[in-house]
Amino acid sequence: MEELIKKELTDSAYVKSLMAEETISSIVDAVDLVIKALRRGGKILLFGNGGSAADAQHIACELIGKFKKVRSSQPAIALTTDTSVLTSVANDFGYEFIFSRQIEAIANSEDVVIAISTSGNSPNVLEGVKAARDKGCKTIALTGRSGGKLSQIVDIPIRIPSNETARIQEAHITVGHVICAMVEKAFFGES
Repeated sequence: MEELIKKELTDSAYVKSLMAEETISSIVDAVDLVIKALRRGGKILLFGNGGSAADAQHIACELIGKFKKVRSSQPAIALTTDTSVLTSVANDFGYEFIFSRQIEAIANSEDVVIAISTSGNSPNVLEGVKAARDKGCKTIALTGRSGGKLSQIVDIPIRIPSNETARIQEAHITVGHVICAMVEKAFFGES
């Protein structure tokens, strides 16, 4: 069992070491986009399915609450949390529109949308990004190695260099933490 656990940990660390080489410029671009949006009064809208929904919520709570330091709140919304909206839209329009309908209602051109999908091919995530583009939002995707269709329709794709869902999800939350850390540094100085 020790060897299996060690392999899980070293595999995770290896993916992150590849990220430091392969995705750094995309992460820098994403951080820059988020900071600029917040400076001009925009908000950060995040969404995904399953574990990616949890990541959207996690990143939003770090921006609203605190990451490393107590400071003023930053505007962020996870579009994965309102079960009444999610279920009514899924029932009345179809599951593929659960994010796009929310984007249509609350997004504006000052906002940044962060779409999270390990495959990059989730229909509801793709529809959400299309709606965001129609509203004039800037878009960021957190995906896996191939990026799927999602990476082709966003302003900044961040493709995690792995095909394994667990490694991709671990890396997505790391990217989220990096964004939060850089936002705190930009607005509130060193942590």
